[in-house]
Amino acid sequence: MRPSRLIVEHQSQLARVFAEWLTRVLTQAIAARGRAALALPGGSAALALLPELVRASLDWGKIHLFWGDERAVPPDDPESNYGLARRLLIAPLDLPAAQVHRIPADTVQLEQAAERYSETLERELGSPPRLDVALLGLGPDGHVCSLFPGHRLLDHGGWVAALDDSPKPPSQRITLTLSSLHQARVIALAAFGSAKAEVVREVLEDPRCSLPAARVLRQAGESVAFLDPDASSLLTAPHVNR
Repeated sequence: MRPSRLIVEHQSQLARVFAEWLTRVLTQAIAARGRAALALPGGSAALALLPELVRASLDWGKIHLFWGDERAVPPDDPESNYGLARRLLIAPLDLPAAQVHRIPADTVQLEQAAERYSETLERELGSPPRLDVALLGLGPDGHVCSLFPGHRLLDHGGWVAALDDSPKPPSQRITLTLSSLHQARVIALAAFGSAKAEVVREVLEDPRCSLPAARVLRQAGESVAFLDPDASSLLTAPHVNR
């Protein structure tokens, strides 16, 4: 499923291009609704893209942060998506706690934590909860958030779900569901490196692809893919615009 826009840049420039794009989108959201809601990823997408946001000309006092998924680990654990964002973005910007809505995957029983985060989404974003931008990293197997190919949670009807059988460690996680991601106003998908090239081709160009990333893009009202040249190298007809 081709995204609405496809942006290919060398990784040294991609973070800047992403920051410029996100600034435009979130500024428009603030103008329309008084504030903006952004869901963050972990992993390579966070490492590559979040540091540049510290220098972006955004009205951070009106931006609320959420997460696509979280591992059941404390915030200071190297596996914590929140902990990574805290180091790269939240602490440098000194964002107030009231604007930072982390998934409490390490504090209570997983199912209860998922219920609490679902309530947080509805309290902050309404029902159905609509993120302005959900930034998603693309896994080499086509997963996004903690939604893995063939997993039972792909058919979950709620906004947030818990899993204790993730095929990628750690096994215990909490994730936004497809139902939740389908409500986002814009999906931003990020992938880097030649190891992602085949799954990028499959997700973006195979109309029959059933991988989680393709299912997200298929239902997205608006979507943008941010790729480096290696990740886009197998696309048959790359169309790049900003």
